[in-house]
Amino acid sequence: MISKSGLKSVSQSVLIGVSVGYAAIAFRWLIDLFHHISFIYIYNVLIDYIGKYAIVAIPAIGGLIIGPLIYNFAKETKGHGVPEVLDAVHQNGGKIRPRIVFFKALLSALTIGFGGSVGREGPIVQIGSAIGSSVGQFFKISRKEMKNLVACGAAAGIAATFNAPIAGVFFALEVILRQFNSWAFSSIVIASVSASVVSRIYLGNFPAFLIPEYFIHNYVELFYYIILGVACAIVALIYTKSIYFFEDLFDAIKVIPEWLKPMIGGLILGSIALFLPQILGVGYESIEKALMDEFPLIILFLLLFFKIIATSITIGAGGSGGVFAPALFVGAMFGGLMGKIFQMLTPGLVINPAAYAVVGMGALFAGTAQAPISAVIILFEMTNNYKLILPLMLAVGLSTIIYNYFSKSNIYTLKLLRRGVDIDKLVLPDIFSTLTVEKAMTTEVISVYPTTSIREVLKLIGKTKHKGFPVLSEAGDLVGMITSTDIDCALDNGKRKSELIATIFTKDISFCYLDENLNTALKKLGQKNIGRMPVVDANNEKLLLGLISRKNIIKAYNNEIHGTCNICNPD
Repeated sequence: MISKSGLKSVSQSVLIGVSVGYAAIAFRWLIDLFHHISFIYIYNVLIDYIGKYAIVAIPAIGGLIIGPLIYNFAKETKGHGVPEVLDAVHQNGGKIRPRIVFFKALLSALTIGFGGSVGREGPIVQIGSAIGSSVGQFFKISRKEMKNLVACGAAAGIAATFNAPIAGVFFALEVILRQFNSWAFSSIVIASVSASVVSRIYLGNFPAFLIPEYFIHNYVELFYYIILGVACAIVALIYTKSIYFFEDLFDAIKVIPEWLKPMIGGLILGSIALFLPQILGVGYESIEKALMDEFPLIILFLLLFFKIIATSITIGAGGSGGVFAPALFVGAMFGGLMGKIFQMLTPGLVINPAAYAVVGMGALFAGTAQAPISAVIILFEMTNNYKLILPLMLAVGLSTIIYNYFSKSNIYTLKLLRRGVDIDKLVLPDIFSTLTVEKAMTTEVISVYPTTSIREVLKLIGKTKHKGFPVLSEAGDLVGMITSTDIDCALDNGKRKSELIATIFTKDISFCYLDENLNTALKKLGQKNIGRMPVVDANNEKLLLGLISRKNIIKAYNNEIHGTCNICNPD
């Protein structure tokens, strides 16, 4: 039978998944609403006065609306969202302000609806994570559970937005939690499935891109995919550097108020759209055209170059939206471009240059996010094409390795690193905050009594190699600890081995409770420079439940990281 805690975890995961599923649908509806208002009503009014230049004004109007909202109500909604979730998970115990759900949805929908060159995934990850955090805060759960619920929200957001439930799970584990464990995995799967069910009921069960089923015709062609993987890593680095270059550029402009910068960015964006309107918005239509081989080589090159610029300007100027969809856009254009070049070089070998656009999407995202598993799975789910799995895995692996060689931070963690927050250093030590004493302690405890002789305790030390034992009264209550140090001091002071320990054991002892984390346990051990400590009931501190030692803590840590040994007896 399922336990009460297990039932609670399942119900919370379902609640988050369903809530995020509906939030994703509402978010898409909101984007469509603002797109209709801006590019139908406002555009038709402006075109009568300024003609074709109306397209320049639309993103600027959007920037003028979102600027004051962001800087007066929710500054954490600025940018692409995922770094803020990472910061909340690894520094703030998973706590995210509930108001983020509303403001991130509103501001990102305005940015995208008015033509901002950003994606839906960053906002929905932040929205979903905020919903997960809100559920956790409502039920007043532990720090570890809170982080898992945030990850559940992130997974549900990806699953509902891209109809990619498996990719949602691995994105949450690989990018958000940055570690794999079975307990978190189960909760995240349930949330992801729940969100997908809601999404499919209302939006249908279709892959994000409807394209032909490409496959590799000749394994010699894998050589070209190796080149593509290497090249995608370089483009991914350029894409990442460009975003933060423009962010620094706009931050350096002090004469323009912060709330006005999104409008300036919108004017620049609109000017580019005057010649290349495909760079506006999420750009899924253009991605699908590249995947269908409908763009000539020169257009692929121009869209590749100017999409990087457009996204960098939108984010840098203070817009709200994701960088994942633009990465797919850039990858599709670059892959399609390389495919056409390879076909020109060897027309008999490269039959479908658009297949390189599919692989390019995965390789570029894998490089920027340093998430190869998520990249492979999400491309499979978004295109429903498994026949390109070998070139996709090859290119994704190469792009990830080469990008990592030049930059240890991905596009998300780099933003935090620039603030002085190194997520990679926070992830491992944080395990001590999430693991509880109950998970690490041993319940196989050898106890002694005040009437036990010093000689008997010495025999126990020699037999078990343990250096300390809890002392219990005849009634079974914890009354102290006897250690080898206590015995050494007693013998040095003239005590005989035949004497009882009643007068020499330590009565003023430290102890832990079951729900305290290992950081707290280590701190208590360090304060008195002791190697082990009793674990007692929080409601009855005389009731001995187990023993916690430094060796227990180390083994619990290794078990969590590597999934190796179980917790054994203390030293």
